[in-house]
Amino acid sequence: MSSSQRDMSKMSENTSMVTEFILVGFSHLVNLQGLLFSLFLTVYLLTVAGNLLIVVLVSTDAALQSPMYFFLRILSALEIGYTSVTVPLLLHHLLTGRRHVPRSGCALQMFFFLFFGATECCLLAAMAYDRYAAICKPLHYSLLLSRRVCLQLAGTAWACGAMLGLGHTAFIFSLPFCGPNAIPHFFCEIQPVLQLVCGDTSLNELQIILTAALIILCPFGLILGSYGHILAAIFRIPSAAGRRKAFSTCSSHLIVVSLFYGTAIFIYIRPKASYDPATDPLLSLFYAVVTPILNPIIYSLRNTDVKAALKRIIQKMGSTEIL
Repeated sequence: MSSSQRDMSKMSENTSMVTEFILVGFSHLVNLQGLLFSLFLTVYLLTVAGNLLIVVLVSTDAALQSPMYFFLRILSALEIGYTSVTVPLLLHHLLTGRRHVPRSGCALQMFFFLFFGATECCLLAAMAYDRYAAICKPLHYSLLLSRRVCLQLAGTAWACGAMLGLGHTAFIFSLPFCGPNAIPHFFCEIQPVLQLVCGDTSLNELQIILTAALIILCPFGLILGSYGHILAAIFRIPSAAGRRKAFSTCSSHLIVVSLFYGTAIFIYIRPKASYDPATDPLLSLFYAVVTPILNPIIYSLRNTDVKAALKRIIQKMGSTEIL
């Protein structure tokens, strides 16, 4: 047997031994495990409740049946799934101290996290197109954003998310893992998992970065193009009040796009050598835990239609209790 064959045989034996991973997470903060559990549990419950409230409002209120709120309902459902992929497992680890995750479980978590994240990338682009049609093509809005078109845009977003999640996950977990198996993160994120792959992964890393750039930057480019047209249309509005009203319909979406894409571009479009196990998990907390709870706050506090719908449902519940 040649030397290369012996190396491949040894790598195969070592790879078969890695049947589970250890999510290091915040295990170094020994004295803060209880506090972190309470904090993350509170944030998670508020995130689910806030986004679920938006789903219910849009589904039941007749005044929120426009394409913009159709996409907002899907966005809120995505945020529930997005945060549910990571936080419950993190809570389990903080509560029990057991941080082992089967290899199949790690792959499943990575798939769903990428699936929800990539779907949101595409959905935010669809929402930008909705704002473009509403402001730049108001007379053709009902045609450009018909029920069929909305369903096609949403279906495309889900399909892109599924393809990216499945492709990345299958690709990464087909690579050899020879140990160690400790992931310096609180969930199975791409960059820290790549750190554990045996051998030279520069080509694999380049393929992943290019794919991530495609799924992130293409929708982001569409968003920038849409808002370029939107800003040009807003500046053509003669009255200051009209400009403020037009811009207010986009402000919530702009804030969400800035929060989501800012962290996504920094995390995914860079080489694995730049991964910092000390600071990157903290940054991941922002887009995996904090951003999902901000979306319902942003859309409820800055949107008069949502606030009016919430007021109506509270009044309806109050009148029902009196009866």
